[in-house]
Amino acid sequence: MTCKNSIRNRRVCSNGHVYYKSTTCPVCPICEKNRKSDEVFLSVISAPARRALENAGIKTLVQLSKMSEFDILKLHGMGPTTIPKLRSELKLKGLSFRN
Repeated sequence: MTCKNSIRNRRVCSNGHVYYKSTTCPVCPICEKNRKSDEVFLSVISAPARRALENAGIKTLVQLSKMSEFDILKLHGMGPTTIPKLRSELKLKGLSFRN
């Protein structure tokens, strides 16, 4: 049984995945789930925060350490709860945010 609302929210991503969403967010949840990261630190943060870093060209902790916390917080999708997680990951590698 298909309801009218489900048809309206049915989407197909560029990879051919069929999914349903009630928002206008264009991100395919199947593609998001299948994404793998070479850097572990990207897996400990939320998907919007991860995409914000990736869109800014930040894919490694060394690249992240060249940014200030203020610069990171300015990225769309980055929230204040992500900063402690990133700070912790940097510390594990002997790095820190730029001052």
